[in-house]
Amino acid sequence: MEKLTREDLYSLEKYNEMRHVFRKQIMEHKKDRQVSIGPHARMYFEDRLTMHYQIQEMLRAERIFDAEGIQEELDAYNPLIPSGTNWKATFTLEFPDPDERAEWLAKLIGIDQKTWVQVDGFNKVYPVTNEDLERETEDKTSSVHFMRFELSDDMIAAIKKGAAVSVGVEHENYNYSVSPLPQNILTSLAKDLD
Repeated sequence: MEKLTREDLYSLEKYNEMRHVFRKQIMEHKKDRQVSIGPHARMYFEDRLTMHYQIQEMLRAERIFDAEGIQEELDAYNPLIPSGTNWKATFTLEFPDPDERAEWLAKLIGIDQKTWVQVDGFNKVYPVTNEDLERETEDKTSSVHFMRFELSDDMIAAIKKGAAVSVGVEHENYNYSVSPLPQNILTSLAKDLD
């Protein structure tokens, strides 16, 4: 997938005019790109469209209109666009109650390394995580992790032929999987591998 450039972005004025329609399109698109893994984890698979939206929202919220600021946002979010040989995802741990969240984040250290995707007939693929910065301490993990799942040529070929894909977490304190992924999600993710 091509990375985004300044030319791909809307001006603040133009974006403000079209935001409602664009946001609706993105929310519909994201329905086919997220998976709940158990009661408290969710994986959001990113692509060029989701990152376009994220950048536009950041520019709008921060009122960024200068070339340097726009480039900083592009540099921050372009790495989350798949390259054609991988899936990139934002992994979140969702606990609405702050006390419960703090307790669980302390129990889930290392969860980012225990998350996986698996193409039917192949070994599990564990992610390269948090390439931007460290998101874990000795005492707790973060509620948000960024993941890159590198797939082999054989895995990609199998996915394009319709192989099932599963995702999961195998942490000692959180062990859930989704097998197989629903077809609408798999169809959307297969497009990332062109």
